[in-house]
Amino acid sequence: MKSITNLLFGTLALTIALAASAGVSAGARTIGLDDLKGIVGVSDARISPDGKTIAFVVSRDDYKADRSARALMLYDLATGSQRSLTYDRRGLGNPAWSSDGTRIAFLALAGAGKEQREQVFVLDLRGGDAVAITTAPLGVEQFAWRPDGSAIAYVTPDEPKDKKAIAHHLDAFVVGDQAYDEKSAPTPNHIWLALSAAGATTWTTQRLTQGTWSLPSAQPPGPPASPLSWSPDGRYVAFEKMPDAHDADAWMGVAAILDTQTKNVRALTAHGKYESVPQFSPDGEQISYWYPFDGDPAAENDISIAPASGGDGTDVTAKDVDRNVVRAVWMPDSKSLLLAGHNGTDAALWLKPLDGTAKALDLGGVQPSEPFWFDGSVATTGAIAFAGSQSNRPSELYYLSSPAAKPRRLTSYNDTVASLDLGKVVPISWNSEGFAEDGTLTYPPDYSPASGKSYPLVLVVHGGPASASIRSFDAFNQVLAARGWIVFSPNYRGSDNLGEKYWYGIVKDAGAGPGRDVMAGIAAVEAQSKIDASRIAVSGWSYGGYMTSWLIGHYHIWKAAVSGAAVNNLVDEYNLGDGSGAGEGFQLGGSPWVGNGMQLYRDQSPITYAWQIDTPTLIMSDTGDARVPITQSYEMYHALRDHHVPVRFFAYPVAGHHPGDPVRRLDVDRRWVDWLAHYLK
Repeated sequence: MKSITNLLFGTLALTIALAASAGVSAGARTIGLDDLKGIVGVSDARISPDGKTIAFVVSRDDYKADRSARALMLYDLATGSQRSLTYDRRGLGNPAWSSDGTRIAFLALAGAGKEQREQVFVLDLRGGDAVAITTAPLGVEQFAWRPDGSAIAYVTPDEPKDKKAIAHHLDAFVVGDQAYDEKSAPTPNHIWLALSAAGATTWTTQRLTQGTWSLPSAQPPGPPASPLSWSPDGRYVAFEKMPDAHDADAWMGVAAILDTQTKNVRALTAHGKYESVPQFSPDGEQISYWYPFDGDPAAENDISIAPASGGDGTDVTAKDVDRNVVRAVWMPDSKSLLLAGHNGTDAALWLKPLDGTAKALDLGGVQPSEPFWFDGSVATTGAIAFAGSQSNRPSELYYLSSPAAKPRRLTSYNDTVASLDLGKVVPISWNSEGFAEDGTLTYPPDYSPASGKSYPLVLVVHGGPASASIRSFDAFNQVLAARGWIVFSPNYRGSDNLGEKYWYGIVKDAGAGPGRDVMAGIAAVEAQSKIDASRIAVSGWSYGGYMTSWLIGHYHIWKAAVSGAAVNNLVDEYNLGDGSGAGEGFQLGGSPWVGNGMQLYRDQSPITYAWQIDTPTLIMSDTGDARVPITQSYEMYHALRDHHVPVRFFAYPVAGHHPGDPVRRLDVDRRWVDWLAHYLK
């Protein structure tokens, strides 16, 4: 299943890594905030079925227009040439090849003004412009080519049945498992089919499913919605079926199979919940799907394999891939899977034979783009394309001719940033209460332990908690290091990089245990680096914000803190967030309204200990954050203000868990750096 804890809180590094704009001047100088404008985003790596060409998306931020300009690119592996297929289509993403490699479909915005919606476009590489083949009133969530290339299945929300009544303000709605700021009840997502006759240039559409049940939507930060998967004969579609349209109820989702001829839908297994991402094997005989270890919704995500005809199947990752799996892609032989997840301080890929032992691919320090999804694809030849980064280089396009090959970097969009004088990124490890733990250190470019100089230490704590600090390129950490600060990004119990026991260690222990892990990590840093103990700061966004609020409420070593979109009150998070209790319920052992649940929630909420905080704190949040409602930031602000602790609170008047537009995103970074600089001087 898509465990709700996988979706709860994103990382700041993910949003920064997608920053983009025209180039900056090169030279042997350190990186600054303005250099973030020059980072080019590379994503959506989709290799053609024959393995000869790769489609991918390049994004550059336009700060004047305050939006991202995105282009669909094509890379020819034989010649090394690349060309643009589209220019500045808003909302462009999710390219997908037809089976014969002659056409590429993608999502992009169509329409004008408030009526703009994402629709499916098809581009014929033999000539002609991209054509919108759908006109879904509420837009398209996702799509998938039928294997013969004559049709595309797509997912779109139903329109409200009472549109006329709503227009006359008869718009009260029944509340379910949804965020407090929703303005209407959600409508179900269903599967439709776009059809094209042989040689025809027009497409017709027909509905395939209906009912009060629903397919899931994407809920950023997190992975895409569970994708549609066709059987090789083009008759069946595997998908995730939820009991209703509330995405917080995705934990009750099951792997389901649609017969497109009869329109009948059946469940794949007898589990009845916790399932997601069912995918047909290339031979159509088996289906892989997500299911938590041992059927425990608080456990890490495993991959099970079941016969396509039905049955629970077998967990194929529990024994030899003790990691939270964020993607499983069938290899062409139908006998093995390409798996993705975090492994220590790396984003890892494994080749997992169904009848053998998984083997990690040698990626040579290249980090596939994650944390919640592997941004890559596999050709019928077994070749692999993916977007990834290195510790000293932002995202680029990479290629492996086979799982046994070394990755080859194909693009150089970020040469300018890579040529700057960047800080060295190294892993660090320590032990805490029986756990072997790790994290990363980013040193100032001029760091020299022999100099005798002591350096300020800045913690940037990852969100999630189901994520990890790894050795990928982190522009923000580099900016902090360029200020002369050592940057420590610790992993802590609940991170998804060190196995089930480590992951599960956060259950009913949201703050105290992870807090001790972080403090043990600081001791390890002090043992190997020259740290000025009088100048230590802590910061983070989302669950990183939670950890920041927890740490400043329990330890008093901090010179300054930055708490972004922090989960300060777990009761509020349960009641008001878009998870509507599911994630917290699994992690904290149930509802706050049942048994002694309220005491458990209060004991693990940073706001309970706000009276102990004496650290100057910067608070930031979005007014329309459904993941972590801004109410929790208001609570912390008033608590610190009333206790005369130096505090500033900036609210961004936008929706989302982190400002998504370039101008506000950079403003967050600038305020963050300026606050730390003021107190660490």
